[in-house]
Amino acid sequence: MKQLRQYLYETLGTEIQPEPIAKEQLNKMPLYINETYNLFDLVLFNQNLLLAEQKQVNNFSISQTEKHFDFLKNTFSKKVVFILAEITAINRKRLIEKGINFIVPNKQIYLPELLLDLRESFSNPKTKRKTEKLLPSAQFLLIYHILHRNDGWQIEEHSFKEIAKKTGYTAMAITNAVENLKYHEIIEIKGEKEKFIRFINDRHEIWDNAVRRDLLINPVLKQVFADNKTNVFMLQSNASALSEYSDMNPSKQKFYAMEKNKFYGLEKINLLSSTNYYEGEYCFEIWKYNPETLVGNQPNNAQVVDPLSLYLSLRESKDERIEMALEQLINKVEW
Repeated sequence: MKQLRQYLYETLGTEIQPEPIAKEQLNKMPLYINETYNLFDLVLFNQNLLLAEQKQVNNFSISQTEKHFDFLKNTFSKKVVFILAEITAINRKRLIEKGINFIVPNKQIYLPELLLDLRESFSNPKTKRKTEKLLPSAQFLLIYHILHRNDGWQIEEHSFKEIAKKTGYTAMAITNAVENLKYHEIIEIKGEKEKFIRFINDRHEIWDNAVRRDLLINPVLKQVFADNKTNVFMLQSNASALSEYSDMNPSKQKFYAMEKNKFYGLEKINLLSSTNYYEGEYCFEIWKYNPETLVGNQPNNAQVVDPLSLYLSLRESKDERIEMALEQLINKVEW
């Protein structure tokens, strides 16, 4: 499911939260269904879906899949989507002919019941979904390039594969990010067998142009509150971090940032309990990209989020204190 979540976020810009079906429902399933699939409930584009994740690649049969599709659809009264690790060209063609919904992460989304068909060949950028703003992964690369100007490791000196390894993204996510940056005319791609990024402008121009064209996104996906923090390391964010970059006094509310997959992992093992969307001693900001990877060896000793992402997370604030602090922050950035 992790690969599927990332794939849908990178291609559709949609954060999904599939949930395993209820145990009482699972116990009612025939043995052949439980042996073949992991079943999840999902809401996508306001549609209630049942995801049937294939357990074993070698056990795929079109005739069986069609029967399973009809059984699950009638049993759950939902649109059924098969999640396949891989599929041959002939089986893909037959599924499409039969109008069966399926997703092959990093390759294809075919959801005829949602009027959606995205085939990820990546050979022709004109066929790819374009966004008006930067993808989170593209913004990560842009900010990383600006902030790590004095590091020994520079994005422009490394291949896509090496960038993926360094930043923790998949190779597919880096490909999407690079194409997004190229589409917005922020970079050029050099090389043939091994491809490299070349930023078109200097660092200050890159930032100013992106701000002027309104390409940059708020890195914060959502905020949740709790009265316990756990011992897991997190960077300070929001007003807690802003006081480190400016003359603003520290806030009473304690803010921390973490990447979305880290948050869901902590929730899964119950290290973050009793979270809510309203109040608590700690406010956890769930980020669209990894704030810890982006900070790296910054002078702030990895205790607060990077200044540019912090600026983007607070620039819509109407609080005069925060507006003044953000002006101080941006003036201190080394371009």
